[in-house]
Amino acid sequence: MSCKYNIITMKDLFYAIQDLFVNVLFLPFDGLRSLELDNWWAANFMSWVLTLIGLVAFVYWMLQLRKFDKNNEEDKSITSHSYL
Repeated sequence: MSCKYNIITMKDLFYAIQDLFVNVLFLPFDGLRSLELDNWWAANFMSWVLTLIGLVAFVYWMLQLRKFDKNNEEDKSITSHSYL
């Protein structure tokens, strides 16, 4: 008796996920990799973007810490555990 429905196995699912990432989602990064031989700065575009995002977040965090420190909103009382 033959099956009318095409059943997807786990192997097919994992191959589909592999195909999605390798052939679709990583295409821009493959282009950047091939660009590296011509222009190093352009090839590291994503690194520069992520570095810039991290720097902006760090500066924002430091400014917020300074704001709360100036308002004396932080509890700076010294407490320790009873066993000390």
